[in-house]
Amino acid sequence: MRALTLEALEVLSAIERAGSFAAAAEQLHKVPSAVTYAVQKLEQELGVQLFNKEGRRAVMTPAARLLVAQGRGLLEAADRLAEAARQAERGWESQLRIAIDSLIDFDVVADALAAFTGLESGTEVRLSEEVLSGAWEAVLEGRADLVVGAPRLPDVPAELEVRSLMVVEFVFAVAPFHPLAQPSRPLSPDDIAPFRAIVVRDTARHRAVMTRRVFPSQPILAVSSIAQKIELQRRGLGVGYLPRHCIERELARGELVMPPMLKTDAPSELVLAWKKGQNGRALRWFVDWFRTAMSGSLPAAKA
Repeated sequence: MRALTLEALEVLSAIERAGSFAAAAEQLHKVPSAVTYAVQKLEQELGVQLFNKEGRRAVMTPAARLLVAQGRGLLEAADRLAEAARQAERGWESQLRIAIDSLIDFDVVADALAAFTGLESGTEVRLSEEVLSGAWEAVLEGRADLVVGAPRLPDVPAELEVRSLMVVEFVFAVAPFHPLAQPSRPLSPDDIAPFRAIVVRDTARHRAVMTRRVFPSQPILAVSSIAQKIELQRRGLGVGYLPRHCIERELARGELVMPPMLKTDAPSELVLAWKKGQNGRALRWFVDWFRTAMSGSLPAAKA
């Protein structure tokens, strides 16, 4: 039988906080003799002295202070474990990890978090940002419970549930002073290839990375988010395709322009994905919320 129990750690922690055995007993709703007995029993079983007498006061030894300092972490972990069990009983996950593809407007994510917070479910939500293959890798490798805005794959892994979220129109956009801003004829790939492409770096760590809408031999400047890509293209530092819903403001202000193209780019479908068998209430809530909230923002894709 282990001498060091959570109850014993709780008694020591209460003594350290309250400053005396009597005050600790009051905090713990125990009689003082029960606190004294718990300390004496722990000393006997561990074979260490936990308190020294200094006049009428009992002062903690270094051994006792070590137990208190490290034991509080155990007490907090035990509380979290108990709360997780209560959460599971109610059907709410103790934690939900959501990977957001950088194509998703963060204002929408913030609205979702605000609505979810109002439920007072007790679920801790953790967000991460992923790009292209990184979004799929996050859910497949267990770094995320739900991915929001992953690009649709031709062959979806069998272990995943997938639901359509939205269709994104990508448009070729450049700064108004860029050499490609006012071409004499619609642009072809050969016209675009000599100019630097701004691309968002795929966040995959182990899967093959995706590179989309970049032409052979085209020079590249890689960034980590759509916001950075938009800003660099707005400054004329490169060219590339951008999600139209992310640049409406820049287009309206004339900070970006869409030169005529010989061939327009096909829309891309974005999806929600999670592992089969996961049916916690928080995951289901976010799936329903995102599908409802975003279905009207752009043309909906087929499920």
